[in-house]
Amino acid sequence: MVSISEIRAHLAGISKLGPNLVGVFVGGTSGIGESTAREFVRHATSPRVYLVGRSREQADRLITEFKALNKESQTHFIQSDVSILRNVDGVCKEISAKEEKVNLLVLSAGIMTMKGRDETVEGLDKKLSLHYYSRLRFTTNLLPLLRTASTAQPPLARVISVLGAGFEGAINTSDLSLRNPNSYSTRAAADTATSMTSLAFDHLASDPANKGVGFIHSSPGGVDTNLTRGFGPVVSKIVSVGIFMLRPTGMIVSPKESGERHVWAGTVDRFASGLSLINLNGEKASGKVFEGLKKDGSGEKVWEHTKDVLRKIGEIGKYEGS
Repeated sequence: MVSISEIRAHLAGISKLGPNLVGVFVGGTSGIGESTAREFVRHATSPRVYLVGRSREQADRLITEFKALNKESQTHFIQSDVSILRNVDGVCKEISAKEEKVNLLVLSAGIMTMKGRDETVEGLDKKLSLHYYSRLRFTTNLLPLLRTASTAQPPLARVISVLGAGFEGAINTSDLSLRNPNSYSTRAAADTATSMTSLAFDHLASDPANKGVGFIHSSPGGVDTNLTRGFGPVVSKIVSVGIFMLRPTGMIVSPKESGERHVWAGTVDRFASGLSLINLNGEKASGKVFEGLKKDGSGEKVWEHTKDVLRKIGEIGKYEGS
């Protein structure tokens, strides 16, 4: 386990990475995204931060707080529903028009709900869109800026998808978007998003053009955030009680500590390039299922499917299956 004292010692020294680091935090107005953005602002020198989310009220609060935390920081808010991939394209165009590089891209927008398949106007399940397709769209759209950051001095270019590294599960490669009602369940959606994230990041990390970019899939463990808001009042209350009871065990970490751990992962040398699957302790997550999926050819199928989905939505605005 990487201790929190070791992490804080590292964060105290990230000024050596130089001024004007650019961080993009998708889902950055709440939860882990918010806490990670806050710690980035706290420790970086003259950082430029982009918060992408839905709540203008939350963003205004954070912009004021971040300026007080680091008077040399600049925080911008881009309001968007990122479950819609065409909205993601608009956000990326706005960032690309203002910045020549992106040093840190943190992807944490998501929902937890017991609701069944909830299709967006683009033909994707909302959970899968937020937890996978939208995040891959941000990643591929902003790769040119990440590559630029990877060749700067000192180099720093990381993508972090906060989801479930080490908890990959079985996937149905004949129905990866889970369009068939018989394919869909809450568990299947979680397994599919998690497994596709690891496999897609592995594909991107293997591309020589991305050799200086670190692709990190993290499992944050139990973090006391508002992610359970989609469960409804009764289940949310039960989960909240469970979180309260687990706090003394160390299985639940505070949003602040989770933010610190993600900024550490985004700046420490050990994750500078390639694929990294990490758990809540900052250690390598178990990759047994992931390795099995790679060996059986699922990675290639996931990447071809992902390209197909992104292409069709880009061209006609909707994915209706293969």
